[in-house]
Amino acid sequence: MRKAAFVYDEQVSRHTLREDHVMRPTRLKYTFELLDAYGAFRDSRLVAPRPATREELLWFHTEEYVEAVRSISDADGRYVPERYNFSQNGDNPPYEEMWEASLLSTGGSVVAAQLVADGEVEVAFNVAGGLHHAAAGNASGFCIFNDPVVAIEYLRRRGMRVAYVDIDCHHGDGVQNAFYGVADVMTISMHESGRYLFPGTGEVSELGSGDGRGYSVNVPLAPYTQDDVFAWAFEQVVPPLVGAFGPDVVVTQLGMDTHFSDPITHLGLTVEGHGRIVQALGRLAPRWVALGGGGYDLAAVARGWSLDYGLMMGVEWPDDIPEAYRERYGMARLRDGAVAPLADETARGTREFAEHSVGQVKSAIFPLHGIA
Repeated sequence: MRKAAFVYDEQVSRHTLREDHVMRPTRLKYTFELLDAYGAFRDSRLVAPRPATREELLWFHTEEYVEAVRSISDADGRYVPERYNFSQNGDNPPYEEMWEASLLSTGGSVVAAQLVADGEVEVAFNVAGGLHHAAAGNASGFCIFNDPVVAIEYLRRRGMRVAYVDIDCHHGDGVQNAFYGVADVMTISMHESGRYLFPGTGEVSELGSGDGRGYSVNVPLAPYTQDDVFAWAFEQVVPPLVGAFGPDVVVTQLGMDTHFSDPITHLGLTVEGHGRIVQALGRLAPRWVALGGGGYDLAAVARGWSLDYGLMMGVEWPDDIPEAYRERYGMARLRDGAVAPLADETARGTREFAEHSVGQVKSAIFPLHGIA
């Protein structure tokens, strides 16, 4: 069994972005409670997050933006929210205790990175992290502070080479942009093509610049891509590149919005398909910092991340969800089981799209790392 830690406190799940907002932090509580029902914390550590420090935020974010977030959270009128991409009716509404919640989700990722860097555990999962869109000076895509970047910066300052692998349905643009010109961080993002989904980026041609050329890797996929095609594309690209790069630690963003029932995305993964990728990531990671991310079907998120954390520990949870949790939340099975197959033409289209993306990566990026 792998030495594992789950970074969580109920504080990270209490806030509300807006009553009609699709991002609902209660999904984190549902995940924790399901893991607790399975007995996950008898055999792994449960660790509370702490607020990120100002110094840690400034490793990536501008001083002006950090002050603006605090001010907008307090509603003191000193900063114009729209200047920093906040608006009441947009993706990033100001909300009560926004500052405190954002510090905790970011600090939780630093806690996870420290646990792994210090050798206290082999894998640490900050379920509230993975907010990969935030830019240095503005919010974006439900993300206020970019905790993956801050966690990676922590590891870099410990002298570590970092491979970042992002399997959220949305392109990990904020993390890619932060490390676009460096060679000690490799970012790999597998996502629904930006032709169809926010943020509209993530083409193979975005492969890094200067010293970082070849260290930014993107595998865009077609809508409706299911488990088998996603897994094929992953195996073609990620293990060879991570192996050639030779990281000291792997940081993963494990968004569950790739699930077929997600209300705002269009990929077709199952809970167990997601878990298959998580297992593969575990085989690549000498040390592993795992982060949450997107996911807007609350039941799929709770089931998926619970399955994932078990796999991080080296445990396969029973498919029957424990009775008390089942009665409270109405979820009977952990895994999805068989799902409706795609129409032949659609299935062929997803495979051809993936083959094209993989072919581009192999042509443009593999030679830069000496991979035939």
